Amino acid sequence: MTADLDYLSELFEPVGRVSIRRMFGGLGFFRDGLMFGIWQDGTIYLKADDATRPAFETEGCTPFVYGSKNGRETSLGYYRLPERLLDDTDELRDWALAAIEVAVRANAAKPLKKRK
Repeated sequence: MTADLDYLSELFEPVGRVSIRRMFGGLGFFRDGLMFGIWQDGTIYLKADDATRPAFETEGCTPFVYGSKNGRETSLGYYRLPERLLDDTDELRDWALAAIEVAVRANAAKPLKKRK
């Protein structure tokens, strides 16, 4: 997985300040403490919402889904990165920055936690 970490770090370098953490048998991409992407089984997924999902769907990209304990598939709102972006660092940066904005909007929409 070290080679994957090196490759992914280099891939997201144009986005700036991205950290990559191991999680759930894959990797999570974070900027400013917010997760905007995941890597699972060799595939990169970026966070999407109503504003950005149409671009993924136009590219024919599918959502990240996983099987839950009750046998149902669950989606977390992440969509497969269009493979063509792996050869276009400028456009990849734009898509990643859009995913970061989705994470920022999602975080802002969360209710504030009560202090104990």
